[in-house]
Amino acid sequence: MNIVRAAMIGDIVGSQGLETLEARLPALIKEHNLNLVTVNGENAAEGFGITEREYRRIIQAGADVVTSGNHVWEKREFWPFLESEKNLLRPANYSASAPGAGFTHVEKDGVNWVVVNLQGREFISAIDCPFQCFDNISNTQAGAAKRIIIVDFHAESSKEKEAFGYYADGRASLIAGTHTHVQTADERILPKGSAYITDIGMTGVTDSVIGMDIKICQERFRKQVQYQMKPASSAEMGQLQGVIAEIDADTGIAVGVRRIT
Repeated sequence: MNIVRAAMIGDIVGSQGLETLEARLPALIKEHNLNLVTVNGENAAEGFGITEREYRRIIQAGADVVTSGNHVWEKREFWPFLESEKNLLRPANYSASAPGAGFTHVEKDGVNWVVVNLQGREFISAIDCPFQCFDNISNTQAGAAKRIIIVDFHAESSKEKEAFGYYADGRASLIAGTHTHVQTADERILPKGSAYITDIGMTGVTDSVIGMDIKICQERFRKQVQYQMKPASSAEMGQLQGVIAEIDADTGIAVGVRRIT
């Protein structure tokens, strides 16, 4: 078997999330001999959205592709930049007229990778169907030699993520959930050979509420007042979470999956 390794890194939260990525990702790539790295960057800019500056830092740290989700639209001045960077994704199931693209090709280490970014619809803004969108993308990519598809499924509902995992099983080599910032412990190989995890977690301050300031989050729940959240801060190095899948490049079948904690 010709084994290649893909890592997906959980949502970067604020400046300390970026600093943690910069400190830890290069060593992670070397230690695990990673062939492809994707990083979800939609919360990199002060906890909400992303700008060109954060995107460049994520790529410089070692990412090949930066994915996102519903918060990608937070910085309106950033929208034109989505059009110019092919390895910066917004969810593919937004309207085709929206800025940017939802999947990209990366040729690296003799392998043709396809990275797909999709967004769920349960308990989140209702957009086009991610299941049908994946069908359209996978159908156009199925005939390419040694083309490995990996999916960032950005969704609130664990039920929707699992349903999508089984739906895409055998067509994508790695399906990883993002958005909740809470890493799940259900990584596994699905029956048709796809590596799967419901949520890969986040990269940011450990002592926080999903990367955000604890006290502000508590006050929002106690008083039901929508105080502006902001990323937590700490003198300690943050956590970097994600998943690594080992994939047979000749068949696209995943043969191993492990969490990064």
